Order: sequence, then C-alpha cells, then structure tokens
Amino acid sequence: MRFVRMPQYVLTGALALLFLFPLVWASYASVSPQPGTAQTSGWGFGNYETLADYQAGIGQYLLNSTLVSAMTVLFTLGVATFGGYAFAMFRFPGRNALFLVTLAILMVPYATLLIPLYVLLNELGLQNSLFGLALVLTMFQLPFAVFMMRISFEAIPRDLKESAEVDGCGSFRALTHILIPAVKPGLITVGLFAFLAAWNDFITPLVLISDSEKLPLPLAVANMRQQVMGIVDYGATEAGVVVLALPCIVLFLALQRHYVRGFMSGALKG
Repeated sequence: MRFVRMPQYVLTGALALLFLFPLVWASYASVSPQPGTAQTSGWGFGNYETLADYQAGIGQYLLNSTLVSAMTVLFTLGVATFGGYAFAMFRFPGRNALFLVTLAILMVPYATLLIPLYVLLNELGLQNSLFGLALVLTMFQLPFAVFMMRISFEAIPRDLKESAEVDGCGSFRALTHILIPAVKPGLITVGLFAFLAAWNDFITPLVLISDSEKLPLPLAVANMRQQVMGIVDYGATEAGVVVLALPCIVLFLALQRHYVRGFMSGALKG
C-alpha cells in the first residue's frame, strides 16, 4: 500500500518544495551578506534594521496593515454572516436572482472600480483613510464571503433552526446562539481569506492612500526598495517580504483544520 501511494508522496513533496522555495530564498537573502545593502559582510539583521527605520518606521506600517486587515475581517464577517443566513434560511421573491447578481460582481475586474470608488470616497470624506480602505476591501470580499456562508448555513439541517424557534428563539437569537457556532469553520475560512486579501493588497491602497504615514506594509516595502539613482536594496526588500509572509503563515497553520472543514462543508452539501 505504501508503494502504491509513493507517487502521491513524491508529487505532494515536490509541490511543497516548489511553494516553499521562494520563502526560504527570501529568508536566506534577508540575512546573508550582499553588496549595496545594510548587510555587506557576515550574517545578521542589518536589512531588518533598515526596514525598521524606514520613514515612519515598520511599527507604524505594521499597525496600519493590522488595523485595515482587522476592520476588513470584521466588516466581511458581519455582512457575510447575515447575508448568507438570509439566502440560506429564508424564502423570498427574487432570492436566487439577487444571489446571482452578488456573485456576478466577481466577474468585474476590481481595478476598474477603483477610480469611481476613489471619487465616491472623496465625496464622503473617506479618501486617504484606513477606514475607507477597509470598506473598499470588504466590498471586494463580499461575493465570495456571502457564497461561502450560504453553503455553510445550508449544510446545517433546517430542523435545528426550527427546533430552536419552537423552543422560543427568534430568528436572530437562533442565529447567534445555535447556528453561528455550527458554521464556525465557514466563518474562519471567510475571515482568513479576508485577512490575506487585506494584508497583501497593493493596488487598492496605492490608489486610495496618499499619506505616507498611512501606508500599509506592502506599499512601504515597495517604496523602500527604490533607493538613490535607481539602485534596488534587495536585502531590505527580502526582509520586508519575510515580515509580510510571517503573519499569513502563522494564521494559516493555526487555522488549517478549520479552513479545510469550512470548504468540506460546502463540498458535502453539494
């Protein structure tokens, strides 16, 4: 049996090495000596010191990215939970048509929406603000998030909701006390996707944020890599890549079990 599965082990191991190689190479380059960087000789953390001291400081940029990502996750979970609950548990005219319209947003390249959104946020006084940036990132996440939460709620037997209502729970109380704990894997999957999208997004803050002290970390790293006379500081850039990747890796490894269960719930429902 072990020999039968050997090709699978070889293939999965090769894919793991393929995907891990860029991160391992970036980690190696960030501490190895390179000409034209802060770490010109020996091994050390000179490139990380350059990153830490860049303009407003890495602490400020990390705070900006954390705030934007946290708001995006909270807004996405809030709207997607109620939206998915409504689509899954209630029957109303035009339900499927409205759901298809929601999913159709995925077919629109989000870069084409940034200029109209820039004008709208400027009218609302939210342009160049982390709150406005989080709202835009939430909008881009909602189609997938609502879809994910709908199939998560549909995977729950309707008898569970009806039993709660017979016992005196209203729709809202049944949602908060009975159904939400049952769809925790779906919530974690949606939250993880929203975090990764907000944490790593580059184009949206590039268009909407003009204050250098409000930049998220990806933009700060991109700005830092261009030094005097067009010389690229590869060491500091690789250090920025490592700092950007670490929270994503830690969260994914910590939530992997729930993440897989969230997708499996929809697959089993289908």
